[in-house]
Amino acid sequence: MKSLFIAFFIASIAFAGAANAAEEGMNDCRIGAYRLDDGSSVSISTAGDKDLRWRRVDGTTGLLKAGADGAYTSLLGWTEKPDGHTISFGPCDQGEIHFDTRTGHRIPLDITETKFTRGDVTLAGRLVMPKGAGPVPIVVLLHGGESNSALEFQQFQWLLPAEGVGVFVYDKRGTGISTGKFTADFGVLADDAVAAMAEARRLAGPRAGRVGYWGGSQGGWVAPLAALRTHTDFVIVGFGLLIDALEEDREEIALEMSLKGHSPADTAKAQAVGYAAQTMLASQFSTDSIERFDALRARYKTEPWYKDLEGNLTRLVLPLSKDDLVSASKMLSIGLAWDYDGMAVAKRLDTPQLWQLGADDLEAPVAETSRRLKALIDEGRPFIVATFPRAEHGVLEYVVNAKGERDDTRNPEGYVRMLIDFAKDGAVHGRYGQATIDLPKKAD
Repeated sequence: MKSLFIAFFIASIAFAGAANAAEEGMNDCRIGAYRLDDGSSVSISTAGDKDLRWRRVDGTTGLLKAGADGAYTSLLGWTEKPDGHTISFGPCDQGEIHFDTRTGHRIPLDITETKFTRGDVTLAGRLVMPKGAGPVPIVVLLHGGESNSALEFQQFQWLLPAEGVGVFVYDKRGTGISTGKFTADFGVLADDAVAAMAEARRLAGPRAGRVGYWGGSQGGWVAPLAALRTHTDFVIVGFGLLIDALEEDREEIALEMSLKGHSPADTAKAQAVGYAAQTMLASQFSTDSIERFDALRARYKTEPWYKDLEGNLTRLVLPLSKDDLVSASKMLSIGLAWDYDGMAVAKRLDTPQLWQLGADDLEAPVAETSRRLKALIDEGRPFIVATFPRAEHGVLEYVVNAKGERDDTRNPEGYVRMLIDFAKDGAVHGRYGQATIDLPKKAD
């Protein structure tokens, strides 16, 4: 087991690597959006090292694994299985792609690199716009809890402009080529998002049509808060929550124990360990909370169910020694508001919102969030909730491998198209794959 010191050292190296990769990413002539000869589009983004990832509006995606001869093998989603697609690229000056039997060419886009400040932090951003002179909708992309570079990895920066929607993407503080200290303080991140929207509007000028936020995972907490602090035309939340981080951990433990077939009595024991972990985190690792947590896990660690205890937060501290827990209060000060009240924020917003959820999300269980969103709809809030069956975190479909683990394969049919439609006119139109859609109440 790695100590916290080693884990954080590795994270520091990852930040430095992400900065270099973000600066180099735009130098790869293959990255961008392409129009195929059947009129459809495909986007290409980096996937680390020499690999690339392709994505399409229908939700399909694959990893392009680089071979020694410069050719690529396409693997299904995030699995290790070939998907049967053959993809190759022409010379850089031709901007050509060959996707199975179809040929495509790079879609010309207006790309503006920028750096903007908030306080003493400099954030690196990019505005990607469809060619033209008229106004277009713009989506400001917010981050989840990840520490990698959005400028390098964010999928929508090429996928959406190919379909007529502008994108502003930026490296959040402490990641990529942005300065500042990495944080999970939603208030700080929301203020950064406000600055990002202002920069997007400034760069777009008269071409800025409807402008709104998209936030996935942790960004689902940040986007509505940012919308309270500035004018925005819409908010799109992907796989986000209206419960706080501690409630998320409790829901995840209950769901995981149920899926593993454990009894209510054993689930209650697991929840007790989880509650001790949550209390320890919320107290910033007070001495008493560490003692209670350590005693409780020692009491139960030999019971059969214990190996299946995870949770979103609890699993991070379960394997740590008592000495590492004592050190953790100094090393895990990332500013996360454990009891952040997203529901209170949602009740203050009249901004139209689209929430896209995965019914089988284990990292961010959706049951209570769905119930709260539907209650807000019943109160007259202009919210749309789309729930995609057999989709997990990231709104990703999956298969279960031989080890009983989930391997993600793609976004569901309709997921990306719905996002694009809502950005364009604030509405959804017809069916989107197998999604169950709850619509705003019609005015009398």
